[in-house]
Amino acid sequence: MRVEELAERLGPFCRAQYDASARVFDVYAMPGHAGFSYGFSVEARGSVESWFIRLPPPNVNWRGTADVLRQVEVLNALDGTAVPHCSVRWSGADLEWFGCPYFVVPKLVGDVLRLGAGEWAAALTDEQRLDLGRAAMRALACVHQVDPAKAPYLGDPVPFADDVERWDRFYERAADPECLARAPACRRRLLETLPSDAPVGIFHGDFQTSNLFCATAGDNAGELLAVIDWELTGIGATLNDIGWICTFSDRAAWAKGSGERAMFLDPDTLMALYIQAHGEHYANDPPALPDLNWFRALAAYKFAIITGFNLSLHRRGKRVDPSWEVTKLSMAPLIDRALELLG
Repeated sequence: MRVEELAERLGPFCRAQYDASARVFDVYAMPGHAGFSYGFSVEARGSVESWFIRLPPPNVNWRGTADVLRQVEVLNALDGTAVPHCSVRWSGADLEWFGCPYFVVPKLVGDVLRLGAGEWAAALTDEQRLDLGRAAMRALACVHQVDPAKAPYLGDPVPFADDVERWDRFYERAADPECLARAPACRRRLLETLPSDAPVGIFHGDFQTSNLFCATAGDNAGELLAVIDWELTGIGATLNDIGWICTFSDRAAWAKGSGERAMFLDPDTLMALYIQAHGEHYANDPPALPDLNWFRALAAYKFAIITGFNLSLHRRGKRVDPSWEVTKLSMAPLIDRALELLG
């Protein structure tokens, strides 16, 4: 939806939510979401409030990751918990206002955790990084403790084997398949070593630094304000979230040189912080967690295939993003690291 069209639609919507005096201004597309997330402000009743609205991507079926009401479900389930998140103010499946489902949350002041050279988080001290890591792992452990019955819209749990096998169709369509030469061996090993006792619950689905929204200035710089972007949320193996953030902080999983990534805390530190946070939810004798390295291996396997698939979309002009030409340098290292973690 064009910004101009959205601004026109937001006028009647906000007057219905506030009163007839409500004035909408400063409507703009948010970066990083292909033009279907927007910020806007409203002046009404003598004050100004700023909001964030999420709409489905254009020209797609409203299901899966495009079903914004899945995010509403989990955000509502997090209300009343210790998880920093944006509570939903308005949402709906009615088409009256925007022609599609939507939800609106308060706009936060800050930024996602950006660690590259020259980015705001590069100036964080080691102590601040550790404090942020501890807050993130506590938030994640709390997410994993939420009763899935509070979010029935998310559906049934994803079987563990499906977590491996559902990437087959993307593997078959990946560009530069030679970079995934060892992927079949990795897939086979993952299925041979499926964990049988891993906890099941609500998972985020894309728990990494780019979805940790933080304060960026003053004494509160590095404070976790919200875990954001729940479009991949579901019910299943919660430790997939640990594997994901650890993989994105594992130097051994990524190409050196031009493909090198800025890292957060190392995987051992992240896992130790999560294990500690997990134990805090129990008075004594917290249940043991299975080998977290299996979930790290699965995450590396998945992202290698995701990279190959997105590289194919880019080269065919379906979803142009030149950054995948750099990320592709890590496809083979990711698979190699997964096999190493699987022993």
